[in-house]
Order: sequence, then C-alpha cells, then structure tokens
Amino acid sequence: MSSDLGPVVQRALLSGELTRLRREVGRTQDDVAKALDWSVSKVIRIEGGTVGTSTTDLQALLRLYEVSDDGKVEQLTRLAKGTRERGWWASYPIEDQQFRTYLGYEAGASCIRMFHPSLVPGLLQTMDYARVVLRQFVRGANDERIEVLAGLRVERQDKLAERDPVPHRHFILDEAVVRRHVGALTKNGRGIMPAQLRHMVEVVRDGHVTIQIIPFSKGAHFGMKGPFTLLEFDADLGEVLYLEGARGGDLILTGREEQIINYRANFEELEEWTLSQEESSELMLRIADEMGAA
Repeated sequence: MSSDLGPVVQRALLSGELTRLRREVGRTQDDVAKALDWSVSKVIRIEGGTVGTSTTDLQALLRLYEVSDDGKVEQLTRLAKGTRERGWWASYPIEDQQFRTYLGYEAGASCIRMFHPSLVPGLLQTMDYARVVLRQFVRGANDERIEVLAGLRVERQDKLAERDPVPHRHFILDEAVVRRHVGALTKNGRGIMPAQLRHMVEVVRDGHVTIQIIPFSKGAHFGMKGPFTLLEFDADLGEVLYLEGARGGDLILTGREEQIINYRANFEELEEWTLSQEESSELMLRIADEMGAA
C-alpha cells in the first residue's frame, strides 16, 4: 500500500483490517487486552484509528490473530509504518480538529465531490481570493497568519496535483458563488474576482477537474442546505462525508452509511440541475468580463 495515501488513510485501513482479524478469531477487545497485558483503551485507540500503530504492537496482534502469511504481514507492516508518518499539513496552525482529520482523508482520496452554495471552495481559490475571505472568517488575524492560512489552501491544491494518479475533483457551485464580487483590485490593478473566475476556467483544462454551475433559474435545491464534500478511495475504504458549518466541520465516516448514501444521491441529483462544463466555463468568463468592465 503506497504511503502516498497519507497517514490518516493508512491508519483507517490498518484499524479496519485489525478489527476484522480480531473478529475472525472470535476475540473481544477485552480478550486482546488481557492476552497482551494492554489496557482496553489501547486496543480501542488502535482499532479506532486515533493513534499510529508501532510495528512491535502490530507484530504482537498478528501473532495473537495467527496471521502468518508473509505477504499479509508485509502489507500490514507497511501500513503501520505509514500511520506514524507526519502529514504535510501538520505544520499549519489548524484549530479545528475535524478539519485537520478531513485534510488527512482528502490527501489520500481518489475522487473528491464538493458542493458549495456561496463560496469558491478552498481547492479552487487563488491566493488573493483566499486572503479576502480569510480576513472575514478569521477576525483579528494579522497579515502573517492570513498568509499562512491562504498558503494552506494553495498547498492543498498542489499536493493533490502532485499525486499519481491525480485524483478527480468535481465541484458543483450555485450561481451565487460566481456572481458575488469578492475583493477589489490587486496591487497590479487586476480584479480579484475576475482573476479567480478565469483561474477556475483554466483549472478544468487539465482534465482532472470538473466545475459546474447551478443557475439561479433552477430555483430551490438540496444544496441550499449547506456545503458538503464526499471523498472516495481506491483503497478498501468506504466514503467519507464532510459537512461545513459556521462553527466548524463535521466529519462523518462510513459507520453512518445511510447519511453518506443520501448525500451521494443528492450530489448526483444536483448534477442534473447544472450547466454543462462548457456552459459553466462560458458563464464564468462572461461574468469575469462584466466584472472587469465595471
């Protein structure tokens, strides 16, 4: 399993496999704790994926579960080593723990589906656009902190673009997102929002990004409920749902499958309401020209 998945996804894969192996041999978490002279809380943390797993602990578990296949042991050992890596985002001052965990899953996703009703998503933002919205969201932050947080958004984009294979990103945006005139002029006299719109049109040309707009004429739709993101993985891991709110994010893992299925179905329904990719790009360019001429 490639470490390109990142420590959070590898931790989730390992914890899921260790839970499956324990159940296969008919042991409870209490049984494992007693057999290895561990606390039950340690077993819970390992199976919950909240901590990395040392190779020593992994070997003890595999002996207990009677796993002797060399290929399986090697695969799980690579995962265990990957769980203890440091994610690239660890150096950033991220206060929202749910968002920090989300970044770990995003880093290993093979497909990202995202809807936003009012804002250009961070994975599409230019530095200038990011600076403007961050000043509204992070009140009292000095210029240095704003630069760091804006840099995080751009690095997220760069890290995904560097992956092999590059994950597909599909964004559905309400027309309000592209109509709202965010920011004024930059130091070189360019309009922030026209440049942002043109950047989005350029991004889709690499073939790994889709951006589609739901026009105002479609009326009310599910997306008005709020922004959400769905992550899929090539690895043996279910989907992840991330809901954004004013007070922080809410990360929903595969244990709440019904809710994830509901959001996936609604994303597909929203897609039916959108302009095509070509029509969406034409709309963004037209709005950029109108804003630039204002």
